[in-house]
Amino acid sequence: MTKITRMFLTPNKYSRPQIPLKKVKKIAVHYVGNAGSTAKGNRDYFESLKNGRGVYASSHYIIGLEGEIIQCIPENEVSYDTNEANSYSISIENCHPLADGKFDQKTLESLKELCADICIRYGLDPTKDIIRHYDVSGKRCPLWWVIHPQEFVKFKKSVKDMLKGGENMEAIKKLEEEVQSLKKSREKVYNNIDDIPDWGRDTVNRLMTKGCLKGTDKGLDISETMLRILVINDRAGVYDIF
Repeated sequence: MTKITRMFLTPNKYSRPQIPLKKVKKIAVHYVGNAGSTAKGNRDYFESLKNGRGVYASSHYIIGLEGEIIQCIPENEVSYDTNEANSYSISIENCHPLADGKFDQKTLESLKELCADICIRYGLDPTKDIIRHYDVSGKRCPLWWVIHPQEFVKFKKSVKDMLKGGENMEAIKKLEEEVQSLKKSREKVYNNIDDIPDWGRDTVNRLMTKGCLKGTDKGLDISETMLRILVINDRAGVYDIF
């Protein structure tokens, strides 16, 4: 995922009141409404509110035109961005190049990755729990997705697909681990000196004589792989120092 730069706002009653956000239920997506502005510029605007303009505004994250992500407020604190949903949502403001509010691809990709990450960490369903500011207050924000709601549905599906991809990778990894474990469980194990093949018996005898190999209560307990390693080391002279 794109690196997140933490630039926390100074605690103040206008933009970072430090009110605890006890449970995250939604991700609220916004557009900054100031075409061409940067993530840093919008973050600094939120910071400037501490000087007492009488405006209450902030967001947890801001995503810039190049896909950069700035975190303004810790996720366990409330931001002033989504009206009555402030108490249960993580807010994400997004920069846009034009007044139509359409996000560039870099911004969109970072938003997708960030939403997927938050969904994983809080057990959220992208299709239900990613919302627009518009869905809470009726404000035309983010503008492009209010005018083109099908694009918003498409975005949520892309986040869902990303999560499924992650789940598939985890499933594949788990299956690979199970296969390796099964291979090990089926690997031949030698417990008696007479069971060891001729090509490895001299090595084992030598190590037992030197006291380097004693086995376990089950016997020698030497796997096929371990026997090969012992023989290779023996032929390389590793055990000559004993």
